[in-house]
Amino acid sequence: MKALLLTEYKAMQVTDVEAPSVGSDDVLVQVEACGICGSDIHGYDGSTGRRIPPLVMGHEAAGIVIATGENVTDLPVGTRVTFDSMVSCGECHFCRQGDGNLCDNRMVLGVSCGEYRRHGAFAEQISVPRRIVYTLPETLPFEHAALVEAVSVAVHAANVTQITLGDTAVVVGAGMIGLLTIQAVRAAGATQVIAVDLNDKRLAVAKELGADVVLRGDQVDVPAEVRKLTAGRGADVSLEVVGATPTVNTAIESVRKGGSVTLVGNVSPKIELPLQSVVTREITLRGTCGCNGEYPQCIDLMNRGIIKVEPLITAKIALNDAPQWFERLYAGDPDQMKVVVQPQKN
Repeated sequence: MKALLLTEYKAMQVTDVEAPSVGSDDVLVQVEACGICGSDIHGYDGSTGRRIPPLVMGHEAAGIVIATGENVTDLPVGTRVTFDSMVSCGECHFCRQGDGNLCDNRMVLGVSCGEYRRHGAFAEQISVPRRIVYTLPETLPFEHAALVEAVSVAVHAANVTQITLGDTAVVVGAGMIGLLTIQAVRAAGATQVIAVDLNDKRLAVAKELGADVVLRGDQVDVPAEVRKLTAGRGADVSLEVVGATPTVNTAIESVRKGGSVTLVGNVSPKIELPLQSVVTREITLRGTCGCNGEYPQCIDLMNRGIIKVEPLITAKIALNDAPQWFERLYAGDPDQMKVVVQPQKN
């Protein structure tokens, strides 16, 4: 079968690879759409250490069931599906208590970090365990369904934030996940959503997707502006979707006393924390990792148009065009948000 192979760092090639094997509990999927994630771009040059070549990357995907293992009896050939990006073991302490996203033995599709190699979905086919597969309604296009994984990150972040109806929420960072988070916190009950970014185009999209107020972080004092919008108190919650010291500080200083901050972004492995502000104002800080069973909720939200992804898709490309698109995205193309690869497209 054809696949997009990371042959060496900064080198992608569409080539023939061995078709994936199908275990007794597995599902073989013909990939119809697979999104290029920011983590794939970061892994392209080896800087993350989690994309060791040779590797087929790609973990945001959807497609059609073309075969199943002998133990899979509930997914007929032709079923439209998507699947989680993470393969949890189902047996460790965290899996048994319902925290599969914290699995001790988790593997991520399209990742090779030395401990394991799991080829991903920039290919014509992929084999995945039945337990991470979810069926799709006919009304949800494959290129939208490929983004369920990204939507699940935002929805999980909103779920762990424990938003109360009527809350004011600040979302710091209006990239792909940030724009989805804006929609997720609105769906969770926030009645005033404030988006913060440094890019006017992204802020315009944030406004289109439901932000009540947009703020340029390099042009205004964001915490001061948030206090003006909240009778001097500050926001009830904030979600930081970048992962750097300045944006984390903005998220912390934008919430009221007793407020909560959810950390979604992780660009920087270490940051400086305004400890005194957190302690003296009794701020709750919480990290969030991936998703944990939110796929059905996300599929429903997307199918009903509550969370929209079409405005975020800036290009739909064939597998053969993917190498040059990786070069383009790696070089930095500010006009691109989400590029979706369609392996069946000529």
